Amino acid sequence: MDTNLIKKILKLEKLIEKRYNSNKLNFYNKNGKVHKKQIKFHKCKKRNRWVFGGNRSGKTECGAVEVVYLACGVHPYKKNKVTEGWVVSLSRQVQRDVAQRKVLEYLPASCIEKIVMVSGGQDSAENGVIDFILVRSQAGGISRIGFKSCDQGREKFQGASLDYVWFDEEPPFDIYLECKMRVLDKCGEIFGTMTPLKGLTWVYNTIYLNDKNDDEIWCETMEWADNPFLSKKELENMTKTLPADEIESRRYGKFMQNGGMVYSEFDENLHVIEPFNVPKEWQDMISIDPGLHNPLSAHFYAVDFDGNVYIVAEHYEAGRTVEEHANKIKVIANRLGWKTDSRGFLHALIDSAASQRTLASEKNVVELFYDNKILANPKVNKDLFAGISVVKSYLKTADGRSRLFIFKNCTNLIREIKSYWWGKGDEPIKKDDHSLDEMRYYLMTKPINKQVLVKNEIQKDKEKMARSLKYKKII
Repeated sequence: MDTNLIKKILKLEKLIEKRYNSNKLNFYNKNGKVHKKQIKFHKCKKRNRWVFGGNRSGKTECGAVEVVYLACGVHPYKKNKVTEGWVVSLSRQVQRDVAQRKVLEYLPASCIEKIVMVSGGQDSAENGVIDFILVRSQAGGISRIGFKSCDQGREKFQGASLDYVWFDEEPPFDIYLECKMRVLDKCGEIFGTMTPLKGLTWVYNTIYLNDKNDDEIWCETMEWADNPFLSKKELENMTKTLPADEIESRRYGKFMQNGGMVYSEFDENLHVIEPFNVPKEWQDMISIDPGLHNPLSAHFYAVDFDGNVYIVAEHYEAGRTVEEHANKIKVIANRLGWKTDSRGFLHALIDSAASQRTLASEKNVVELFYDNKILANPKVNKDLFAGISVVKSYLKTADGRSRLFIFKNCTNLIREIKSYWWGKGDEPIKKDDHSLDEMRYYLMTKPINKQVLVKNEIQKDKEKMARSLKYKKII
């Protein structure tokens, strides 16, 4: 065999190996260590995706990789095409030091057609400020990654038509809205990665709580433990250096208010589940918090044979009569095949205030529900703190398990749990808690599962002797 040919083949193989190894994208979430939540983010098909992560949780990395996937036309979970998008940072300096650096880290040099700088030279683009990068896409054509900063002002975000916008950290609301307009005509997408350090801002309401119930909004939290590339020793060192009041946001990526969350045990990944057909034997009760101008909240509760509670459906609406509410509750019950008594009545719990008659009505709310074939029991335990304690025990038992699961279609209940905060004087802030009230009423009716003690032979013998002595004394 020609030795020169062999040398050329070996040289070519080394070149191919060198290029492969120099492309960091080839090693992203491969070779054993996989960041499951990063993969979940990339797979999500929603058009408004956000990751709320602690520092070093891997949030910025998945945002940068998503940009490279889209620009290079190599997205593993989406249909690829030539794209134009923006990377939006808080300032030019933050752009250079964080988002821009991460994009360049994963963008293969072989795919770069041209880099246009705001300041600095192309030969050391990572040390300057980039205006845009032209990228050769495997979809056939040239993609464009533009870089913007929020300190430029909203006017600098007008006019373009884009396939995507990536927000690295939380932008001002007016810039967010402007960027939503930029992706509108292309049915493009917005994704954001941030650590929630500013408290309960517009992102908390619009994205995390999804207060408008936008079907295209998706969010995920990332914490240090989710990142498989952080060592336990590093986690311990970082935890020691953080003030106690910053642990929740900087480690766990959680929004915080001064008093903290009432139900801090709530974990959307654990407690919110996909709906399934609940067996008839599990069906238990409906619970209602009445409202006229305020929303009326009603949820359907089921219990499995192990005592786990499932909240399977909700009716949540304001400005309706009792008859209208009752009809909607019955529609849900019919859809679920919910049990009724021998007279065809649905059974429910209801706030005791519903049994009070006002001068404006001949009948109270309980009686009006009865007229509409819903037997509502107002004898509920309204002890707030005892009720909160019971809910907490269902969210997280002593051995760390959950006994409460919520179908993801119960969006208003989920939103209320996530937005329930302690106020002053150890009192929860009285706001948007209609679903939470009736959930407490229901859970307060359930017996607390006590641990069954297995008695040894000595204990059994002592009890036998005690009964014998007691029997002799009686005789």
